[in-house]
Amino acid sequence: MITRGDAQALMPEEVSREIIKSLPQASIAFSRMRRTTMARGQQRMPVLNALAQAYWVGGDTGLKQTTKQAWGNKHLFAEELAAIIPIPEAVIADSDYDIWGEVRPSLTEAAGALVDLAAIFGTGKPSSWPTSIEDGAAAAGNVITRGAVAGRDLAGDANAVMKLVAADGHPINGFAADALLEFDLQDMRDDQGRPIFVSNLQDQAQGKSLWGRPFTYLNNGAWEADRADLIAGDWSQAIVAVRQDFTFTIHRDGVISDDAGNIILNLMQQDSVAMRMVMRVGFQVANPISRRATVEANRYPFAVLRPVGFVA
Repeated sequence: MITRGDAQALMPEEVSREIIKSLPQASIAFSRMRRTTMARGQQRMPVLNALAQAYWVGGDTGLKQTTKQAWGNKHLFAEELAAIIPIPEAVIADSDYDIWGEVRPSLTEAAGALVDLAAIFGTGKPSSWPTSIEDGAAAAGNVITRGAVAGRDLAGDANAVMKLVAADGHPINGFAADALLEFDLQDMRDDQGRPIFVSNLQDQAQGKSLWGRPFTYLNNGAWEADRADLIAGDWSQAIVAVRQDFTFTIHRDGVISDDAGNIILNLMQQDSVAMRMVMRVGFQVANPISRRATVEANRYPFAVLRPVGFVA
């Protein structure tokens, strides 16, 4: 009898056609912030900066006073982000997979992470963009250090952060944090050792909100955990304006060079193809006036929970 072991060398191995990979993770900028479009590279955005007032009238014949309301402009500047991925034509010819189809989601995720880092933490942000959300909250004094108040757990810290935003007259419509913070919340226990963040351990959806507000966990590598544990605020006041949406083009001619002008790759001469991704996007935080906080420097629609041991 010829057994399976005897004939193993004659049997082709089944190769899975599915490429195991992580799905592109959501960007906070493109999922939580208010998204709009830009018709030009620069756009003005009117923001309320003076509120109308009312006055008591003195007596039957007292004079009624006048009032006004005023708006100021904030500007959105579209900045370009891009990436190029070259691949030898021979590699494409010998591959059984749609390489470009695999690359496109990864480039999209990378662009989202770049915008998140710039808008939330100011990391690598274009000079025309305003102060980042984290820095803007710190400048307005909307910062609390985790565990600073004895007896207050992570949920209590989050509540205190919310209070800072509410004190500035802004509603709180969500939290954002690194994906690992969800497990810190789930680790909270009452005096009897019972989990308090979820009432049903089988209900995964309950971990997506805190104090009745939705919680967005960032898993694209853009969260700087040494600078913030979580951020709470009115995400509709953060605007991401797209001048040019994701554009992908394939190039078979031309050269790729470095900043010094040195040619790194000649596509035609070295039989290569390149995919180029380009996007133009702007960012701004509206921060309109409120009756609770009339001085712009002292108000902000976001607040930050700092990690223990934070160093500016």
